Amino acid sequence: MPGKLTRDRHEGLMTRMAETLGADLDAAELRGALPPEMRKDMLQACTGCSDPTACGHWLATHDRAEAAPGYCRNGDLLARLAAE
Repeated sequence: MPGKLTRDRHEGLMTRMAETLGADLDAAELRGALPPEMRKDMLQACTGCSDPTACGHWLATHDRAEAAPGYCRNGDLLARLAAE
């Protein structure tokens, strides 16, 4: 099941990136700032990342960060959610 493995891997990276930036995706959904379809779109964008290995390495070296690395396809949205 390569598709599911890829989706699961990227979902983990996306969740860790959100946590590193201080964005709580579940809380954002509950307050209406992140509609479920938008979260699905974020995961789809993440699966299109050109370098998930670099993302994993970046996350391994950052417990907290103000901004995602430039290549993060969800960086701007995650920063906005973290600021709310």
